[in-house]
Amino acid sequence: MVAVRSADRMAPTTAVKVLGAGTAACVADLVTFPLDTAKVRLQIQGESKSSGSLRYKGVFGTISTMVKTEGPRSLYSGLVAGLQRQMSFASVRIGLYDSMKQVYTRGSENAGIGARLLAGCTTGGLAVAVAQPTDVVKVRFQAQVRLPGAGGAQRYNGTFDAYRTIAREEGVRGLWKGCLPNITRNAIVNCSELVTYDLIKELILKRKLMTDNMPCHFTAAFAAGFCTTIVASPVDVVKTRYMNSAPGRYSGATNCAITMLMKEGPLAFYKGFVPSFLRLGSWNIVMFVSYEQIKRGMMRVHQSWQSPV
Repeated sequence: MVAVRSADRMAPTTAVKVLGAGTAACVADLVTFPLDTAKVRLQIQGESKSSGSLRYKGVFGTISTMVKTEGPRSLYSGLVAGLQRQMSFASVRIGLYDSMKQVYTRGSENAGIGARLLAGCTTGGLAVAVAQPTDVVKVRFQAQVRLPGAGGAQRYNGTFDAYRTIAREEGVRGLWKGCLPNITRNAIVNCSELVTYDLIKELILKRKLMTDNMPCHFTAAFAAGFCTTIVASPVDVVKTRYMNSAPGRYSGATNCAITMLMKEGPLAFYKGFVPSFLRLGSWNIVMFVSYEQIKRGMMRVHQSWQSPV
């Protein structure tokens, strides 16, 4: 993120950024998780042969249908894995972004667009390598329909049961299913999200349109969410479909994309676009605003420890 150059404010340390990013991402997930679940349901809709009539229609229709047929708790199915994912994933891809920028600029504060893109790709790919199993379990839970009275119909009984079951039935590699499309998606998402936020915030501050406070963070985060949704939606749909698929359904992510294109047409790659935008836009706003505030709060505490009254 853009460095804060205030005489009375210390620059956040890497540890503060890593912990702050993970915490802020968890806050954002708690607020926007129902939208993410609705997005997953819309993205996988159409892959079964019996989908003559669409079960879900629109983001709010999907949420309404899920609440009526599965209960309100279904909107937060996979939340534990989602929070595990954010603590391990966002802390790396967001928390290490500034440090990686300095690696590519050899310590310079003036990072060009190339260094920012490289930093976004690097931390995005590294985060997937760490957090992929949590993403697989989260998607499986969100896709799992929980009908009342359907005793043995549930795919997994709990988060840790899901990890064990996937490893037992599909091998340890099953926990990293969809890793390649996820690396691709998150390299794109990270670049779109962090670089857009970085550049817009920097532009706002340089032009003195706003001060480095909540309205500035809100504006930059909203723009980052919109750009990210447009760029990343096709890869996100393929990732979701492939990660949720039964063993052997697709030979790989590329085969999944081709199958979608042949059977459902190009618009299939933008299934769930509205919930994706609502989710990413709101997620970015909550996450970046929380992140900036958490960083400042942690640094104030750090300064008070160093300078006791």
